[in-house]
Amino acid sequence: MAYCSIQTKVYSGDLAFSSFSRSLAAAPGTLGLHSISNASRRVCCDAPKRRCFQVLALAVKRSPKRLKYATPRFTKEDELLYVEVDPSLSGADSWKLEPVVHLLKQGGVGVIPTDTVYAIVCDLRNHSAIERLRRIKNVDPQKPLSILCHSFHDIDTFTTGFPRGDGQGHANLFRAVKHCLPGPYTFILTATKELPKHCIRYGTADAKYTLRKNVGVRMPDEPICQAILEKMGSPLISTSVKCPKENEWLLDPVVIADIYGPEGLDFVVDGGVRVADPSTVVDMTVIPPKLIRQGKGPKLHWMVAED
Repeated sequence: MAYCSIQTKVYSGDLAFSSFSRSLAAAPGTLGLHSISNASRRVCCDAPKRRCFQVLALAVKRSPKRLKYATPRFTKEDELLYVEVDPSLSGADSWKLEPVVHLLKQGGVGVIPTDTVYAIVCDLRNHSAIERLRRIKNVDPQKPLSILCHSFHDIDTFTTGFPRGDGQGHANLFRAVKHCLPGPYTFILTATKELPKHCIRYGTADAKYTLRKNVGVRMPDEPICQAILEKMGSPLISTSVKCPKENEWLLDPVVIADIYGPEGLDFVVDGGVRVADPSTVVDMTVIPPKLIRQGKGPKLHWMVAED
């Protein structure tokens, strides 16, 4: 069993490392942190050496932009946290998500896997985190952001929900949608006042911001993503990860860390390489629902293709 030492400080202040002190002795083949101090971490892993050193090298990339955009209470360190998690999220791996959730609650911006492609996410209620997300990916001010939800309760809280029929011939689409979620769909719904205004505004600072009435909603069928959402207790703002120049999906988390880490990304959760198959987008604000983009989710009989 090989050991690699890296010099890094990822957290400061009140973050407790109790969950990180687990040993590999009882569970060979999993990643464990045998000792943690402010000066170093000793990482034990059975992964191939080339992959190990590649990940560790990315984990200590420094980013001057991260400090510039961090809120005062955010971590004073500026290394990228890189967490490898079993895609099936077995019980032995769930503890690895605790520091990710801590960073998100403190205003962090990072990358997590979904049931389609990787997504850059942040706390829905943190305005400065959303602004950082836009700067890191260089999102056009006119481009809408989606929200990742853990349950239908979240969807009903931040949107008016799915049409449930009115007894006058309008179909109960909620019943049909329940068979689609969790799943690879983005449904456009009307936002409620519970959704913070900075989540749906667009435009530039030079002109008056305008508020959108609608928001794209996702409920991914992905164990890692769902576990993070459950621990957060609220939805996350989300945008898919693309290559800045080629405008193509980035599917390898190591490549994502290498490209976006220097731009100020705070963490990357590695759930394995994805397939270039984005979500299917359906506009539920019109009747019948309109298919905006065909993706991984199949077109269903109650969806009408856009002209």
